[in-house]
Amino acid sequence: MNGPLDLRVLVLLLVGVIVGYIAYMHPAVGVAGLVAVGVVTLLYLMMGSGGTGGPPS
Repeated sequence: MNGPLDLRVLVLLLVGVIVGYIAYMHPAVGVAGLVAVGVVTLLYLMMGSGGTGGPPS
């Protein structure tokens, strides 16, 4: 990062606030989003490390 707040950090914070607000207003969407993030993270870890479960190299 080039400074105290990089553009990527600001975008991630903005997306986090929007998703948090949507999950607060519509709890079913929040649960579905949490499941989706968990599945994608699991697949990312499995595919990136040859199936051992470690972080991708």
